[in-house]
Amino acid sequence: MRSLWRSSAAFLAVAVIAAACGGSGQPAATSAGTGTAANPCGIPVTGRCASEARSLSGAGATFPAVIYTKWIDEYNKLTGVQVNYQAIGSGGGIKGITDKTVDFGATDNAMTDQQLADAKSPVLHLPAVMGGIVATYNVAGVTSLKLTGDTLSGIFLGDIKKWSDPKLAADNPGINFPAADIVTVHRSDGSGTTAVFTDYLAKVNATWKSKVGAGQTVEWPGGIGGKGNDGVAGAVKSTPNSIGYVELIYALQQKLGAATLKNSAGKFVDANLDSVSKAAVGVTLPDDLRASLTNSSNADAYSIVAMTYLLTYREVADKGKALAMARYFWWGTHEGQAFAKDLGYAPLPADVLAKVEAKIRSITSGGQAVLPAQ
Repeated sequence: MRSLWRSSAAFLAVAVIAAACGGSGQPAATSAGTGTAANPCGIPVTGRCASEARSLSGAGATFPAVIYTKWIDEYNKLTGVQVNYQAIGSGGGIKGITDKTVDFGATDNAMTDQQLADAKSPVLHLPAVMGGIVATYNVAGVTSLKLTGDTLSGIFLGDIKKWSDPKLAADNPGINFPAADIVTVHRSDGSGTTAVFTDYLAKVNATWKSKVGAGQTVEWPGGIGGKGNDGVAGAVKSTPNSIGYVELIYALQQKLGAATLKNSAGKFVDANLDSVSKAAVGVTLPDDLRASLTNSSNADAYSIVAMTYLLTYREVADKGKALAMARYFWWGTHEGQAFAKDLGYAPLPADVLAKVEAKIRSITSGGQAVLPAQ
């Protein structure tokens, strides 16, 4: 599986790209549209558009930062548009779009009804890619690890305190665990990755649900904190006998183990492109596209899966920025999907993409759609 991620380490978690325009090696367009020589500002995106903004600002989730960095680089080569994306965590992305300090936000967990109300104007949730959140660990001599939901939640509750606990031994026959204290590592910032991880723990453990709950920030029973997915991965790497949670690519970049989880069907499943994608099979998304994919009932699905979102207002006052965002979002959810697999993410399923298209087409400025009609 590691060969799938070979190119990812070259990308930074914070992208500020200002590349010269030139040949981009773009994948072929995947959707019919109006991005032609006669209308260079349509879709699919084929090049520069004179009437769109030349720069955009975004902030939020660290989970998709690796692929967003790639998108930003390739999109700049194609269009000359400079996108500045700050990977500050999903909480920061929601705050940024609410306060209108950025053009778009990004989050791994959907905004709550209250957060949407606080935004004062309708906000669109645009799924970008899917990915698996793994329990990553650093235990000398342990190269594979199986965990049940009960065991994983017990570790983070502090009920399972040592690696030599009988519950770990029972699911991992033949592994010689050290009689060492377990050190848990969690996010210190407001995080969609945390929201998804704790959403899963709350689904599989009633004690976790009642004592800790789920959210971008929670009162952790113990452990140490790290900022961002990269911060947690770095803390696990530097802390013997530790365990944390990150998007899979961050564990692979740090050469850390990723635990196999027992899913709701009782099957131990690794996080990979196939098992992550299957978490969305059979899920009917609501009209606003906000959904939880954790603890899927699919027998072959991985258990902790996030569909990460781009956030924008439906009505954007600046027409140039509205058009630039609509075209960038369209390209990312179409041509940009070609980069997902090599960077450790699962592309959007076709039925989800169709709903995303409709949302992007609903972006307006001055009450008028910024993308041409179909």
